[in-house]
Amino acid sequence: MKNVKAPTSRSYQEFLIESLRNAREAAGYIEVTLTEASDEPKLLQMVLKDIVDSRLKFHNLSESAQIQWEKLDKMLTASAGAEIYCFVELLEALGFKLGITVEESELRVDSGSTNIEGSELSPEPANL
Repeated sequence: MKNVKAPTSRSYQEFLIESLRNAREAAGYIEVTLTEASDEPKLLQMVLKDIVDSRLKFHNLSESAQIQWEKLDKMLTASAGAEIYCFVELLEALGFKLGITVEESELRVDSGSTNIEGSELSPEPANL
């Protein structure tokens, strides 16, 4: 087989980090992970890390959020998020649905930086 060079393009991770700059994208990403990925418990930790990395890259992570992430990251490393997924499953068994929303203050900040009309990561926007 001949050496074939694939065209170079932006990596998926770069695209993801850029997309997560949008608060609605990040909310949808978390919501889907919580409601659809209970069989992959480490996924929640990876999703939250992607969001934190995005906020860090664009200088939009408060010191308080950084501290809370570090605490949660340690807990998720120990438990793989089992308690969180169990809670979500209990809510569903009781007939409730978990939804992740964006604070109004985040929407105002976010609207100047990226397009918030449509979702680039999933066909449906977060439950707002």
